[in-house]
Amino acid sequence: MARGKRDNGFEVLIDAVSRLPWWVGLALAIISYVALHALAQPAAAGTPAPKPAWQVAKAVANAAQYIVPLACALAAALSAYRRRERRHLVANATTSSAPDALHDMTWHEFEQLVGEGFRQQGYQVAETGGGGADGGIDLVLRKDREKFLVQCKQWRAFKVGVTTVRELYGVMAAQGAAGGFVVTSGRFTEEATAFASGKNIRMVDGPKLLAMLKQAKSARTTPAAATRTAAARATGPTGVPPTPKLPASDPTCPICESTMVLRTARRGANAGGTFWGCAKYPACRGTRPAEVG
Repeated sequence: MARGKRDNGFEVLIDAVSRLPWWVGLALAIISYVALHALAQPAAAGTPAPKPAWQVAKAVANAAQYIVPLACALAAALSAYRRRERRHLVANATTSSAPDALHDMTWHEFEQLVGEGFRQQGYQVAETGGGGADGGIDLVLRKDREKFLVQCKQWRAFKVGVTTVRELYGVMAAQGAAGGFVVTSGRFTEEATAFASGKNIRMVDGPKLLAMLKQAKSARTTPAAATRTAAARATGPTGVPPTPKLPASDPTCPICESTMVLRTARRGANAGGTFWGCAKYPACRGTRPAEVG
């Protein structure tokens, strides 16, 4: 999606650092000040005069010791604001009863919403800053050392056609991506869906996106302590964990609607617990909680 060109290095630095977590920007502000301030210190009395190149470096550091930390601090504040804005978008989208909640967003808000949805699925998300309002790779996802590409299409009046999916498939091959996603607030044409079938491309329409956001929000807002307490109550006198309650039929993935299989978490706060995972893992990483009883 379209971004304006930066006019100077100060804006370029702010833009780059603001894409990082806010605490990283704050750490960079502190580190850059300490390093540049030390470099800018004049030579001790009685020491030989520094070489011309070293004098230039000190002169640059003398100015940069204030400019660079300021840019990093501003970028950290911008990153924190964007994070709050993304979460606000998710909250509005998942609680709104309006059928066109996604259509009322700007394309930039929609991209932020999609990025936050993937963050909540455990992906590292980077905005590319390239492309135009109607094309290009908008997000780059990373998870388990694999890269995935995302195109966001916030289209109100048109269905996403096969051309968009073909373009994504070509870029995936060129960049060696493990998979890709086309996410739209609307729908896909039958031709686009047919082309993606059998390829590592997931088509996420408006209802699937909202389902993904609601699932991640529910999992995030469940207190860990309450989860442990519930597990302790359900554990019998032998200390054996409860047996998962199997539904009448296997649930479907909230992302790709494939059949899900029961899995056991190997690490993290829920290690040893069970959950439903997409049968197409690792191509698709949709999950659902497993009921116990």
